[in-house]
Amino acid sequence: MSFITQILMRLINRAAALFSLVTWKPGALQIVPVAFLAILCTSCANLTGPEYTRPDTPSKQEWSNTGSEVSPSAAAIEPDWWKHFGDPDLNKLIDRALSESIDIRILAARIEVARAGISQAEAGALPTVSAIGGVDRFTHSQAENTTRYSLGAEASWELDIWGKIRKGVEAQEAAFEATEADWRAGYLTLVTDVAALYFRIRQFDELSDQHMQALDRNRRILLIYDAMYQEGLIPKTQLLQQQAEIDRLENELLEFGRLRIVAENGLATLVGTPAGMLTVPKAHLRKATHLVEVPAGLPSQLLARRPDILAAEYRVLQSHNLTGQARLAKLPSLSLTGRAGTAAFTAGDLFRATTTGLTSALSFPIFDPNVRARIKLTEAQTKVDEEVYRRTVITAFEDVENSLTNLSNHKQQREKLIQRQDKLNVVSDQIYAQLDEGMVSQLEVFEIERTLLDAEQRLLVNHWLILLDTVTLYKSLGGGWPGEVVGRSDLSEQ
Repeated sequence: MSFITQILMRLINRAAALFSLVTWKPGALQIVPVAFLAILCTSCANLTGPEYTRPDTPSKQEWSNTGSEVSPSAAAIEPDWWKHFGDPDLNKLIDRALSESIDIRILAARIEVARAGISQAEAGALPTVSAIGGVDRFTHSQAENTTRYSLGAEASWELDIWGKIRKGVEAQEAAFEATEADWRAGYLTLVTDVAALYFRIRQFDELSDQHMQALDRNRRILLIYDAMYQEGLIPKTQLLQQQAEIDRLENELLEFGRLRIVAENGLATLVGTPAGMLTVPKAHLRKATHLVEVPAGLPSQLLARRPDILAAEYRVLQSHNLTGQARLAKLPSLSLTGRAGTAAFTAGDLFRATTTGLTSALSFPIFDPNVRARIKLTEAQTKVDEEVYRRTVITAFEDVENSLTNLSNHKQQREKLIQRQDKLNVVSDQIYAQLDEGMVSQLEVFEIERTLLDAEQRLLVNHWLILLDTVTLYKSLGGGWPGEVVGRSDLSEQ
């Protein structure tokens, strides 16, 4: 027998001797102090493993592309950041979505499930009480049948000496925090999706009005060509070409109307309303919404405030605690069971005599393959969750960098598009002046009309893209949620 085995056997024998002294007397419970547990604590200390630390990730000190208008700032993002766009209709839709969205309700329901999981884990540290009753009938070959009645109660309690149950509670608390972070991430996604669809609808409104104006101009041109055709100044093919251009514009106008309805149906679903029952009043995108600047902050702040990163880290903490709980299962467990009851051969004699008792049991898992298997399983899951966390962080850095790059580039493009449109407006005025005098061809008129409409639409699409880049950047930076610290070891790092 090895030295370690001899020590363990001595501890078990000492425990058995101590707990054999536990007795139950009417009116008083006398339990011998379990001083030997201090010896076991010393010999089996720190079985839960090292204290939790945040998984290592590649460090990043600053954003590589912040542009001239979106510079890193210490200013915090406000929780209702979408109100900076200055659009009351957008604010109402977002408020409605946050209160009625089915997706948000599902995430909120999952939070309640996780909260109930904490209560379930905490219940493991509480005693259980059961009522017991029965009727036993005995049959003897040479005697009369005998019936015995019994009634009693039993209370059992496993003492959480090593903190095994507490570790399970901490794991469930981490799961709750992760689920709550999922809700925040869903909240942020919902706001972003509502804003994106709303901007899309407003874009179709303005595109439709641009096409209506282009249709009006082309119809006036058609009147001029019709008059010239009646006088024999132009061939009929030129008149037909102008009519075909009007047909093209009318077809695109119908397509914009269809796309607007589809976007409106998608928006209705986001706000918890059946498709077809939501009507967004018409307005121009550039008049309804303002371009805003976003305080980008520093990359280090992203780890503490972006919900999906926090959710991933809380799941690492959950696995870490489950591993600690699995390791503590290697230690002995102490349970107390108290019983009180009565038994008699007739129902009327019940309660004439009662019996009470208290049993203490010390269980030492000398060989339990399930314990070792669970340790390996939780350690493997911890490694998976750590890699998921690292991937989430790396993806978040990419999201912010792409959003900053897109926003900066689209703002630079906007300046060029404005310059182009100004120049084309001058050319258009000259072409129309020459058209009245018959000094320009139909091809020149078509070309300037299409070019001018294209310039107007490109500028509108650019405005829409800047708005999308802005809400995407807000989402990438974690919205207006405050920073959190996961695990005690990180407190010193903040």
